[in-house]
Amino acid sequence: MTASSVQSVLETVRPKMRSLVVENNLLEVTTTILAKELSPEEAIGSPGRRDFPLIEGKERVIEATLLGAKGQAYTDSPREFTGSLSQVTDLSLDQTPNRAIFLAALNALGRKIGLVSGTVHCKDKEPEECAPRIADYLYNLRQNQKIGLIGLNPAIAEALIDRFGPKQVTITDLQEKNINKTKWGAEIWDGRTETERLIRESDTLVITGTTMSNGTFDTILQMLHQYDKNYTTYGITGAAVCSLLEIPRICPFGRNE
Repeated sequence: MTASSVQSVLETVRPKMRSLVVENNLLEVTTTILAKELSPEEAIGSPGRRDFPLIEGKERVIEATLLGAKGQAYTDSPREFTGSLSQVTDLSLDQTPNRAIFLAALNALGRKIGLVSGTVHCKDKEPEECAPRIADYLYNLRQNQKIGLIGLNPAIAEALIDRFGPKQVTITDLQEKNINKTKWGAEIWDGRTETERLIRESDTLVITGTTMSNGTFDTILQMLHQYDKNYTTYGITGAAVCSLLEIPRICPFGRNE
């Protein structure tokens, strides 16, 4: 997908999802998708550190189930939904709750048909073990580079800073309590106004998949192409989207359920 694409990422994926539903004879399946909000314990278990947005209540994970296969997505606007895949593909995607439902359902579909793996959140020690895996992966690609982290995941931020050094890592976030703060020696900028600067000044961008549900990913992707930057998304939310559109993604401990 290129920066010149007029359609949003999710609108580009929508017809692909419809085709997959038809090709796999799931259009008339009476089993419905139940998208439900998970508690922090259900979603992430009991990690040692307590500063994950899920635990602090800033975000939630919703879960969709399709014929036993599960797909999840992060959102700050959870809403329950029960319906068919056909109904999901017709949802208006200009609303945050609908985008999250669409993504979770697409992940469940992708998991069911073997399109994608790692559609369920890791738990307990795994979220903390995941972070150094991501940092090591980027370090092994290129040691001397500036990393831009879009979306403050505390464990990933700390691991990146430990690996590359605080002067080589900059972060944007949308949470007011984090903006203009310094954590582990790195600055946190306002994601509403400083994302383009972050992209312009970084060599590689690490982007939370939550940007696909909160509606900011399209603009970010355009800027990534504009400035010709290396990037990867991380996490469960964009699993199927990344597979369908060949968008880089890393999720070391994503589960298959």
